[in-house]
Amino acid sequence: MKTSQAIVALLLIWACAANIAFATEAGTALKASEIKASPYRDAKTLGTLAKGDKVELLARQGGWYQVKSAKGQGWVRMLSIRRGEARKRSIEAEELVGLATGRAGTGQVVATTGIRGLKEENLKKAKYNEAEVEKVESFSVTPDEGRKFAAAVKLEPRKVRYLPAPD
Repeated sequence: MKTSQAIVALLLIWACAANIAFATEAGTALKASEIKASPYRDAKTLGTLAKGDKVELLARQGGWYQVKSAKGQGWVRMLSIRRGEARKRSIEAEELVGLATGRAGTGQVVATTGIRGLKEENLKKAKYNEAEVEKVESFSVTPDEGRKFAAAVKLEPRKVRYLPAPD
């Protein structure tokens, strides 16, 4: 066997072993979750896991785990699954963090995407920063530059209706 063939064979064996090791990993549902046919939010729902249901982790793709459970096999969001065996809750660091962050007692996984709103007190403390305003303004382009860019990346114009005026 040539060296390159031996390396390929070893890589294949390693890949299979890694998949087998991952396939035997247990997990627990952290909250009620839909089991999807594919790892997409709008995929067909095949079943539902309840909080605490045991699952077997089969694969990972992006932010999704492929799982097998008594309620079916499919894809569940990673944030809904705890890898490893379920453990009893105890009053430890996670509760202290919960108290400090205001999340104590929720028992929910929290993921934040986006921007939180500004509080009135933050707006009152705000100060004008000329350097930052200049920085923002440096990102602007002329309408002609915008049209050239849109044409270069093949963007198509669309009409968008304005929102109705508030009452």
